[in-house]
Amino acid sequence: MHLSRRTLLASATTAALPASTPERREHLHTGFERLAADGYALLSGQRVGVVTNPTGITRDAEHIVDVMHRDPRVRLAAVFGPEHGFRGTAQAGGSEGRYDDPATGLPVYDTYLKSGRPLADVFTASGVDTVVFDIQDVGARFYTYIWTLYDCMEAAQLAGKRFVVLDRPNPVTGREARGPVLHKEFATFVGRQPIAQAHGMTVAELARLFNGEFLATPVPLETVRMSGWKRSGFYDASGLPWVPPSPNMPTPDTALVYSGTCLFEGTNLSEGRGTTRPFELLGAEGLDGRWAAAANEAGLPGVQFREAYFAPTFSKFQGRTVGGVQIHVTDRAAYDPVRTGIALLVTARKAWSGFAWRADDWIDKLTGSARVRTMIDAGAGTDEVTGAWQEELAAFRRIRKEYLLYK
Repeated sequence: MHLSRRTLLASATTAALPASTPERREHLHTGFERLAADGYALLSGQRVGVVTNPTGITRDAEHIVDVMHRDPRVRLAAVFGPEHGFRGTAQAGGSEGRYDDPATGLPVYDTYLKSGRPLADVFTASGVDTVVFDIQDVGARFYTYIWTLYDCMEAAQLAGKRFVVLDRPNPVTGREARGPVLHKEFATFVGRQPIAQAHGMTVAELARLFNGEFLATPVPLETVRMSGWKRSGFYDASGLPWVPPSPNMPTPDTALVYSGTCLFEGTNLSEGRGTTRPFELLGAEGLDGRWAAAANEAGLPGVQFREAYFAPTFSKFQGRTVGGVQIHVTDRAAYDPVRTGIALLVTARKAWSGFAWRADDWIDKLTGSARVRTMIDAGAGTDEVTGAWQEELAAFRRIRKEYLLYK
């Protein structure tokens, strides 16, 4: 698979702050914090709309929309809500629709499942000049907010709007990309373009990548980068409060395992939805301690597996006790979530005769091709499956490198 690079990088500039702006290197400052410290100069004279959700907060846990709304230096005109909504009232696969925000009176427009010209029409109807994006990502290709970013960039270009991305940390570090790369024929809202399953990038870096590689016509893009963030840093090093980006992402620990164990959404096993540890608890009726034993025998780095029993309060096996495993990460630096997810699929299939893929082959959408499913069905082991994507992953890593903003 070939990923072309364009030479249109000039359109994707990083917003420069004045040299006199003080930076406290011992602390991380988000893109929003740096934008505000500069007096919102980047937004001067513009009618502004913000694409955000409950994660768009300051370190004092105040929402940036509320902060900007009361600041006379910002002409805030609209808010655009993604999946789960601007204020976060909707569950998975839902949104809040069009309404006026009670706290600010601002019109809130629904972007969920909109793209292309219909989404461009929403931006046009809002009357904004500049669209600002500020949402906390979790580092996985199938986490839909990065595709909200992509769709909004494409729509902003069609509508003739500027686009500004305020950066936030990748909570599971930005050390490297891991996992299979999406094949374009499997593109959906859980993967629009060929990037790795665990991309190892921030949203500002992804925006630069999207603009340079995938958008037919680049959008006028500016990114406000963080200060004080290092690629090796996990979220707890940021000093920022954690707000669940979606209802089933309650803690940074969830994000740590998610890029691997979300693959169980493509099976008939519970991925832990309806428990206090979604994506860390996995199981099904008929599974017992043999699965945990087999997973531990795989010798995966930085992780141990405990035999576990739980009764989901919703989703798969609602109200029924199931058996399975709980994932305990013992060394975050050594842990490989994607390899771990594959090993758990391989061992679950062997440990439980009832194992089955979801009837719609959703696993193919999550992994980006039919390869993982067909190889595991054919009896391939973890090394064989993970080895099959190394060439395409190496190609993505080379291209990714051109768009990184941090060391």
